[in-house]
Amino acid sequence: MSSIAQITETLQAVLIQKANCLARTTGFIQRKVKWDGYSFIQTLMLGFLSRPDASYSQLGQTAAAVGVSISNQGLEQRFTERAADFVYEVLQVMIAQVVRATCNPYRVLDSFRGIYIRDSSVVSLPHSLVDVWRGVGSKGGETAALKLHVNLNYQTGQMHGPSIQEARAHDQTSAFQTERLPAGALHLADLGYFNLDRFAEDDAAGVFWITRLKLSTNVYDTDGQPLELVGWLATIEERVVERQVYLGKEHRLCCRLVAARVPQAVADRRRQALKEWARKKQKPISTMRLKLADWTVVVTNVPEEELSGHEVLTLLRVRWQIELLFKVWKSYLKVDEWRSRNPWRILCEIYAKLIGACMSQWLFAVSLWPYPDRSMFQATSTVQQWAIAIAVAIQNPAQLEATLTALCNCLVAGCRQQKRKKHPATFQQLLNLR
Repeated sequence: MSSIAQITETLQAVLIQKANCLARTTGFIQRKVKWDGYSFIQTLMLGFLSRPDASYSQLGQTAAAVGVSISNQGLEQRFTERAADFVYEVLQVMIAQVVRATCNPYRVLDSFRGIYIRDSSVVSLPHSLVDVWRGVGSKGGETAALKLHVNLNYQTGQMHGPSIQEARAHDQTSAFQTERLPAGALHLADLGYFNLDRFAEDDAAGVFWITRLKLSTNVYDTDGQPLELVGWLATIEERVVERQVYLGKEHRLCCRLVAARVPQAVADRRRQALKEWARKKQKPISTMRLKLADWTVVVTNVPEEELSGHEVLTLLRVRWQIELLFKVWKSYLKVDEWRSRNPWRILCEIYAKLIGACMSQWLFAVSLWPYPDRSMFQATSTVQQWAIAIAVAIQNPAQLEATLTALCNCLVAGCRQQKRKKHPATFQQLLNLR
C-alpha cells in the first residue's frame, strides 16, 4: 500500500466491514441495536485521537460525528470485557496492514533492503488488570503492565506492530525477534535484542546488523586471544577507532568493532546513571563498566566498503527514532494515561489509541516519509486536529479520500524540523553521508 486511495479503502474495510464482523464474533454485539461495531470503534479511535483525555460527553460528540446519538450513561455501559476483546481484535487487523513510502531521501540507505529498528515500551496498568496483562513482581506483589513491541522500517516508514505482550516477558520473546528479515536488510538492535545466536543466523542469511556491544560478551582478537577492552582503549588517542574481532566463546562470530570516545560531560552522565541504577538495584558496578562509559562501543557485520566507521556510528543514531515514536505515543496520544477506574474502559482506551497511532503512521508514510526533515511531533498534533473531520467523512469513500488528501497536504506543508548548526539533527547527519 502506498497511496491515500488505498489507505481510504483499508480504513473503511477495517473500521466498518471488519469491525462489524468482529463485534459479533467477540460477542460485543449480540442483537440488532443502533450502536453497532463500527460506530463504537470509530468513536473511540477518533475521539481519543482528537482528545486523548476525552470525557464521556466529548466521546459522545465524536459519536454524533459518525452518526450515532448516545447518552453518557449509555456509552459508559458499553465498556465491558467483551468491548475490550472487540477493540483488541480490531487492533490486530489494523496492524496487519502494510503501508510504505514511495521513496527514501537518504542515499546512504539505498544499498540496504530496509532499515529495521526493533524496540519495546511498557505501559503500567492498574492492579485490577493483573490477570489480563501481568507485569513484573515487586515488594508489593505482582504488578499489571503490558509491553508494546514495534518493528519500524526506517527506510520506508512501514511499521510492524505494535505487538502486545505482558510486561513480564523479555524482549527476546518478541515475535519480531524470530521474524526473518530479507537478505540485504540492516537491523539496528537495542541491547534488549542482543543475541549472538540470532546475529549468527542473520549473518549466514545475508542480513546486516549494527548494535552496541553487550559488555558481558567475550571478545577475541584476530589471533583468537581475549581482548581486554579497557586496556586496549586506554592506548587509543584517536576519537574513533575500529578493528576486526570475534564475539562469543562458542560462536566466534567475526565482525567489526567500532569505538568512539564521547565528550566528558556525556561520560559523566553515564557514570552517574550507572551509580543510580546500582543504588536502586542494590548491585555493585564493575570498574570496567565505569571506565567504558568514556566510549560508545559498537559491533557490526556490515563490510567496511559498505559503511565506514563514522557511517556506522551515524546510522546507530537512527535507532533512537523508535524512541521518538514511543515518546509521541505517550506524550501526544497518551497511551499510558486515562481518566477512568473501569479496567475495561482503560483497555478499550489503550487499544483505540494504538489504532489511531497505526492510522497516523500510514499517513506519515505516504506523505512525510520522502522528506528527511519531517517532524513527527508536529505531524501527530496536526492529525489530532483533523480527527473530527475524519470522523465526519469516514462513511463516504470519496469524502474520506478528499479529507485525507487535504490532511496529507497540510503535513507536507508544515511539519518540518529546523536545521541545527551546533548540534546537527540525525537527518542532517544522514544527508551529509555520501
